[in-house]
Amino acid sequence: MQALLDTASYMPHGYCMIWQPWLVVLTAGSDFLIFLAYMAIPVALLQVLRRRPDVRYRGIIGLFAAFILLCGLTHAIAMLTLWVPIYPIHAVVKFLTAAVSLTTAAVLFQLAPALVRIPSPSQLESANRKLAAEIRAHEETLRLLRAAKDGLEEEIEERTADLKASNERLEVLTREAVHRSKNVLAVVTSLARQTARGAEDLGGFLDAFQGRLDALSNAIATVSSSSDRHSAPLERIARHQLSPVISAYPDRIAIDGPDVRIIAEAAQQITLALHELATNAVKYGALSQVDGDVRLSWDLVEDDGPGLRLTWEETGGAIRSESDARVGFGTTLLTRAVPAMLQGRAERSFSPDGMSYVMTVPLSAISGKDESLEADEFSEAIPV
Repeated sequence: MQALLDTASYMPHGYCMIWQPWLVVLTAGSDFLIFLAYMAIPVALLQVLRRRPDVRYRGIIGLFAAFILLCGLTHAIAMLTLWVPIYPIHAVVKFLTAAVSLTTAAVLFQLAPALVRIPSPSQLESANRKLAAEIRAHEETLRLLRAAKDGLEEEIEERTADLKASNERLEVLTREAVHRSKNVLAVVTSLARQTARGAEDLGGFLDAFQGRLDALSNAIATVSSSSDRHSAPLERIARHQLSPVISAYPDRIAIDGPDVRIIAEAAQQITLALHELATNAVKYGALSQVDGDVRLSWDLVEDDGPGLRLTWEETGGAIRSESDARVGFGTTLLTRAVPAMLQGRAERSFSPDGMSYVMTVPLSAISGKDESLEADEFSEAIPV
């Protein structure tokens, strides 16, 4: 320790410079400025370590700070030796600086591979850009997934609503089918009963009953083959029902009228009437004669509201008066049962020129807008 503090054996470094003022000032000033800079650098490094606790390799930064601090002390002591020959202390500080420098160099070489692997700022920026692009892609994917989810939910709601509506329509159609089946069965039952009452033998009953069943079947088939399955054009129904008679007498039957669509229940009643009219015309009326003709027509009228007037005209027939006409179940169908089912009225008249049958029904009864008579009331329209 005495050797470290012994300055008497040495002379100040300024003597080596012959105390040249400019040289002393330049050397001392340079050492002082280097000392200040070397003292500031460790302070800055320590501030970084304090504010960034997540910085890796904090030890090497601490070694750099110690190394730079000792370098600054060596310059400060070198500046003092210009006037005070503390060369032993200067040597000790240089030794400490050398030791710390070697330690720092050794540690730095060991950490060099790891430090090389630390991404550069440009690499970090590139990675950040890629990461941002991936984030945007994921966000777009999430947006598409949300849109697909919303679309799927809307589609499920629409399909559910469609299924509910289909079930409701099916329920309505089922009820309608049951109702129509009940109607048809009631009509067939009444036809069978009333035809049997007027039949003279089994063959006559079967012929009359089969003809009336065919008329019902034709009406149902014509409406069922229509595009909406609920109604069909009146002309199509009439021509279908009268097709056998038209084939037998092609030039003696005329059919004319505007485009009118009628529902199945109305078609059943009208075909029954046309069947009876055609049968009577062939057996007793205009078609039983060589020069007889038949004209079927209809038009729209205003009679206590919108209505349809259907007219069957025979000319040149064998029947000339009401008293000559055969009165039976067919007559009851034409004048009472069918008009009652369609909420209308019918008249049959005879003249020297032939026979005329006119039936007027409200348009609502054939279009389905209002309730018509129930089919089980069909028999009530026919007197027993």
